[in-house]
Amino acid sequence: MLTGEQIRAARALLRWEQKDLAQASGVSEQTIIRLEKMVGQVSGQIGTVQAIKDALETGGVDFIPENGGGPGVRLRN
Repeated sequence: MLTGEQIRAARALLRWEQKDLAQASGVSEQTIIRLEKMVGQVSGQIGTVQAIKDALETGGVDFIPENGGGPGVRLRN
């Protein structure tokens, strides 16, 4: 599961603009914009969502699963 909020937060932690994430993931900037506007779990092509997640993880972000406090992100040490 990946949420629009997690994508925005992860991108902010990396200080990436939407165009930077688009370039790193191979996903169009318009798709990034659309997914980031979603509240809660994003819906889209599985490969597209995975490419975004992979790019953010390669950039240094860890995704935190929901553990009672909700899903989140943090920078890897």
